Order: sequence, then C-alpha cells, then structure tokens
Amino acid sequence: MKIAKLVFLLLTLGIFGPVYATPGMPSIAPSVVFTDAAGNESTDSYFSGSAPIKATFKLNPSDADGWTAHYEWRFFKEGKENEPYLVRYEEDTEYIFAESGVNHVVCYTVFTLGADTVRYEADYWREARFTVTVYESKLEFPNAFSPNGDGINDIYRAKPGYQSIVEFKAIIINRWGQKVYEWNDPAGGWDGTFKGKDMKTGTYYCVVKARGADGRVFNIKKDVNLMRDYIETER
Repeated sequence: MKIAKLVFLLLTLGIFGPVYATPGMPSIAPSVVFTDAAGNESTDSYFSGSAPIKATFKLNPSDADGWTAHYEWRFFKEGKENEPYLVRYEEDTEYIFAESGVNHVVCYTVFTLGADTVRYEADYWREARFTVTVYESKLEFPNAFSPNGDGINDIYRAKPGYQSIVEFKAIIINRWGQKVYEWNDPAGGWDGTFKGKDMKTGTYYCVVKARGADGRVFNIKKDVNLMRDYIETER
C-alpha cells in the first residue's frame, strides 16, 4: 500500500485527530481574518456581527512542493451543505458577507503526486469549517435631540443598536421644505447646524431610506424636535 493511501486511511479513521498533518506529506492550516463594518478584526473561526463583514481566507499549505493542488472553496447557508451559493478555485480568497443568516465556508483540498493522493475534504472540514453569522437588520431613530454642547444627545442620529444596514441615506428638512442636512452612513448624524450656524429650537423633519442585509427596506419619516435649551442629566 502506498504511503499516501495509508495516510488517507488513517485520516479517514480519525487517528490523527482534526489536524491532518503528517511529516513529509502536504498539509493545510486554514486561517481567516474577519473585519466588521467598524474596522475591527477577528481571527476566530466563528464570527457574528452586522453586515457588511469582510473575510480573508487562507489555506497556508506546507510540504506541498512538487504536488499538484486542487482547491475548491464552498460557501453555503446553514443546512444546505450540498447547495453552495458560491464556489471558488483558488488557494486564498476574500469575500464580503452582506446577507443575513448563518454561513459556513470550507475548502475541499486535494494534493496529487503521481498515483499518490492526499485529501482534505468532508471529514476534515466537519470540525475545521468557518462560520459567519450576519445579524438581521435593525434601524430606529429618536424624535428629539438637544445640541447644546453638554455632551449628551448633541447629535441627531440612529438609535444605538442598529445593525446590518447596507444602504443608507438620511435627510433633515425644515418647516419650509428646505433641506438643511443629509448623511449616508448610519454612524453619522446632524449636529443641529446649517451652513455653520446653529438652527433654532423647533420641529424639523427627518426622512430615512435604508436597506438591510436581509432585504428589509426602511422608509422612516420622523418629526425631530430640536431642543437647544434643554439640559439633560445622565442617570
């Protein structure tokens, strides 16, 4: 029996555990870097957060000189392992997850040298797979703010906890229908000024159009009470 065939048999039986590495034989050490919408990075094999989530996958093969490698990255939703929505044939790959749900990523890898074959397929990836959970979308806005420089509620913006927003535009309109401010990032907001001057206390109008990673469409229309003389105390 050829050495590679013996190694594959031992791997199939699980004798080497979840890391299929044998001296002198090709092996892989899959890794990933996840980057969330705020630029925070994680190297854990499991990641959950708000869309968009950027992922950079690497196989890090070793002892593969002279061997012919075949790579097959498979991206699939929870419970649909046999129905990948994306397949790529490259050693390393990058992808942006923008739809809500639980995603799994594996890379079936086969090394061949003459009649010898070393495989990293279903048995290996059963424990080594990457998992990405994208939250369902959420977006809410308050109806008042107090831009008085006290550091509390000085900016009119989305309520904390918004998530998985992939498209966004907000406009502030005064009582005469004039646009006084707009922004295109849910992390942004209005400071209560127009052309560098403080706007008067009163009621304004906010129109928000946004889309979530799960396809949900947000059409928010809100009265905004600007209360410049209001002093809020933290509890």
